Amino acid sequence: MSDLAVFDFNAFVDAFDTQRRVRGLGWYEFADELWDQSVDLNARRPDDHCLCGGAISRLRARGATSCQYALFMLRWLGRAPEEFLTGPARDVGDTRLPHAGPDSRLRWDLNELHCALNDQRQCDGLAWAALADEIGCTASRLTNLRTARLADLGLTMRITQWLSKPAAAFIHPMQW
Repeated sequence: MSDLAVFDFNAFVDAFDTQRRVRGLGWYEFADELWDQSVDLNARRPDDHCLCGGAISRLRARGATSCQYALFMLRWLGRAPEEFLTGPARDVGDTRLPHAGPDSRLRWDLNELHCALNDQRQCDGLAWAALADEIGCTASRLTNLRTARLADLGLTMRITQWLSKPAAAFIHPMQW
């Protein structure tokens, strides 16, 4: 495995939990605030499932979350995921997340991430298995990104670090 920075999940949870408490929010009020960041989109999509305060309160115990789910908290904090990297983080330039108004949600484009990864893999002459060894996962976790809707946040951040690109390059405000 190459020397890549890793996402410090506990620091991430500490950041939003501290801000939640400073603002006097219980877990369910916090979940409502996260969901209401996209209030206009939510009104157009009444069948979407809102966030559950209980599920958010258990994230620390789980020790991980999907890259899509984490975007709710990162947006609320106004912070980029690179701010929670530990170890030898690569300079990837501007890491600010794109702006998302009340009519949209931030979403990772995992197919776009897969394409960038595959292009760089081919340029470097690496087989998927060799690349997986460098990133610290299985080859199938990488190849599955082509059609995935969800991926582990820790994995997506190791990939963006390997690519030397900001996570924001693969995150877009979506109106669906």
